[in-house]
Amino acid sequence: MSTILVTGATGNVGGHVVNELARAGLEVRALVRDPAKARLPDEVEVVAGDLTRPETLEPALAGVETAFLVWPGFAARTAEPVVEALAAKARRVVYLSANVPDGGGPPIFHQELERLIRASGLSWTFLRPSGFAANTLGWADQIRTGVVRWPYGQAARALIHEKDIAAVGVHVLTSAGHGGAAYPISGPGLLTQAEQVRIIGEVIGREVRWEELPPEEAREHLLAAWGDANFVDSALAGWRSFVDSPEEVTDVVEKLLGRPALPFRSWVRDHEADFR
Repeated sequence: MSTILVTGATGNVGGHVVNELARAGLEVRALVRDPAKARLPDEVEVVAGDLTRPETLEPALAGVETAFLVWPGFAARTAEPVVEALAAKARRVVYLSANVPDGGGPPIFHQELERLIRASGLSWTFLRPSGFAANTLGWADQIRTGVVRWPYGQAARALIHEKDIAAVGVHVLTSAGHGGAAYPISGPGLLTQAEQVRIIGEVIGREVRWEELPPEEAREHLLAAWGDANFVDSALAGWRSFVDSPEEVTDVVEKLLGRPALPFRSWVRDHEADFR
């Protein structure tokens, strides 16, 4: 197998993909903005480049047949030239997309990337994960106070561990028969946001309670933090939708990996120190 390029190689998912491929003895090239700051295995080739600056990608793409594509952020401004550059050099791409209901903002971006990839001539596989368990790290400061104030406590999601996303990605990258597949992957079951907070408290040994925050108040806080009104409104609409229409639970992780998806409690144990 030729060199596999991994973008987002220092992120939650990409880092695990790089490590698993390296442990398997495969040739891995990690695309990072600053190689001096990358903390990756010695056997991994680290190359500087930036997906938001397509002109920097030539060295990273040399000799690459397969790429694991994680896009930085939710802007598609440079997506088309990046996909064109991939198609000119590589034959296959595994894209970390999203599996979110209509009206959620980010999925619109992912749908555009999927459209570009489908039209590129590349062999493709799309991973469409449910909500990331890692997103609950956004509550860490509130967890330390013992109270999480957030909207839509009854929004139910099938949160997925980043290790499972990476494991599915590695499986797809290293085995045949996945061309043209779009895999909706999720955690093993549904938990409301209030239940997620309770479980975090149980694991870290601290009582943490949920306090419902009015959506309009949450919007003010999120606007100050994120600055993009459309993104904030889309996020709030997404959480609201999960109250009446919970996120989809699938068995794709188990079918592909031969084991159940990791439960949220396992993810919290792996990140316990982040909440202390």
